[in-house]
Amino acid sequence: MKNMIVTKFTQAEREAIANLMEQLETAVAGKLTALTEEERIRYGSINEQNKLLVNKVRDFRQHQPNLSSPDVDWDEFDSDYESRQFLESSSDRLLSVAYQMQSTKILHDYDNHQDALTDYGYSQYKKGAGEPGFTEKVAELRQFFARTGTAKKPANETPSNETPDNETPE
Repeated sequence: MKNMIVTKFTQAEREAIANLMEQLETAVAGKLTALTEEERIRYGSINEQNKLLVNKVRDFRQHQPNLSSPDVDWDEFDSDYESRQFLESSSDRLLSVAYQMQSTKILHDYDNHQDALTDYGYSQYKKGAGEPGFTEKVAELRQFFARTGTAKKPANETPSNETPDNETPE
């Protein structure tokens, strides 16, 4: 299939997205943390069961504060809770956009690769027709293709039907 994707961003749209990304990066600068792998293992991630625990403790705090521990800084607890919810929903939205961007990029990559294969085939045809410049082009492009169907043979044994153009793309 050719041209799996035809939607394109205009230059103005690309610039607007780049500006928004810069604004986002500026807005979060100094407020986000990048944990090391060891820290991620140490602190882990709160699973669904533990989220239910946090939610239930918060619910008790809101409705029956007299049952809450005096050893907890409840203002900090609420601040952490609200920040976590904000970051989770924002992260989910960003991940959704990133997934769609990566998927769209894959389709553009596919289109580029198919067109490159078409051009390589055309170049081989033109080389075979003796057109100037195509021998060099095919020689340069050949490095990107794995040779298939050729077993290692002694240097003096080359089948008569095997030519340098008998290669197949990976």
